Amino acid sequence: MATVSAANKENASPSPSPTVSDPARVLLFLMTDSFRTGGSERQFSVLAKNLSPQQFQVHLGCIRRMGPFAQDFGEVPEFWLGGSLYGWQSWRTRWRLSRRLRQRQIQIAHAFDFYTNLALIPAARFARVPVVIGSHRQLGDLLTPRQFRAQLAAFRWCDAVICNSRAAADRLEAEGLSHDKLFVIGNALPVEAFVAAPPALPRRNGVLRVGMVARMNWRYKNHSGFLRIAQRIHQQMPDVEVEFLLAGDGPLRAELESEAQRLGIGERVLFLGDRRDIPAVLASLDVAVLTSDSESLSNVILEAMAAQLPVVAYCVGGNAELVNEERGALIDAGDEQAFAAAVERLLASPSLRAQLGRNARQFAEENFHLESIRARYEQCYQTLLEKKGVRTRLATWRPTAEAQRNG
Repeated sequence: MATVSAANKENASPSPSPTVSDPARVLLFLMTDSFRTGGSERQFSVLAKNLSPQQFQVHLGCIRRMGPFAQDFGEVPEFWLGGSLYGWQSWRTRWRLSRRLRQRQIQIAHAFDFYTNLALIPAARFARVPVVIGSHRQLGDLLTPRQFRAQLAAFRWCDAVICNSRAAADRLEAEGLSHDKLFVIGNALPVEAFVAAPPALPRRNGVLRVGMVARMNWRYKNHSGFLRIAQRIHQQMPDVEVEFLLAGDGPLRAELESEAQRLGIGERVLFLGDRRDIPAVLASLDVAVLTSDSESLSNVILEAMAAQLPVVAYCVGGNAELVNEERGALIDAGDEQAFAAAVERLLASPSLRAQLGRNARQFAEENFHLESIRARYEQCYQTLLEKKGVRTRLATWRPTAEAQRNG
């Protein structure tokens, strides 16, 4: 079981585990599905690296040790479930995970996504971990009905479920999960998200750029809608040179490249592939957009705001908790004509872009800066430990319990 130590956060080398009787640090186990470049994986990485090493000894686990973020943490142990969540292999894995939690005398077990919810929550309960936490980082509409029911059943075993948006929490409460069990803690923006970066693509006089950052793995990200909107803008603004950037990669890329050609905008659309330099990509843009059909709380929107960009997005899920007319434009889901018009309005006015971008950055810094989000997690952990009668020496910012739940 890998740990994140104060001396070596980046490599996450194992260190001796203190016993439960050591009141100086809480023994916390965080588990992720993988280390890919998705939003949940990025938030897992940020939290694992930045929790106070004086207050927490962080142990890590994963289902599959794959993806670019894996190199930041060293040899994180895998707990592979096999081909089925309900097969013999998956139950053997849960038993092995449970035994490891007991051996390390873990005090808090926190699952970070769907598959780890179904793996870690029962394992932690079997191991009698004092505090067991699940995560709901999507709306649930991307799960099958069977998957949603299975996860909801697992959540009933938890002491708390952390949601990254009010929209996600409302969905669980509507399905009967106790309001008192739900905590809303938004996504964290690391310090570097607010640091001005040199543009990945040098600026060109007279050229405006509209871009979206999204993996090309799932159709709900609606890259095709982005391309159709790009075609509308190209047709409506023939005298303005506009480039359209797509950052991200995946199995849909070849299809999307062909679609751009069919729409007659192949030369206007730049496919940047998978990028680790997102601030530099955002520094290359004038307007950031998100055409996704489903979002809980979008990292992409938050990162664009931190980069002082106005954002245009559809009114789905938690997008309304981030975007409004003071920071960009929120468009009725599926209305591509209105979406294109909103982008055109921003492209036509440098002063409007600048004002909305400043508002966006201020909003992101006040509400989603790493320091405040980390404090919310640490306070959530402390609150739950105290509720179970586990005494700690944690000293963190203390909002009211209701403020914690409502984010």
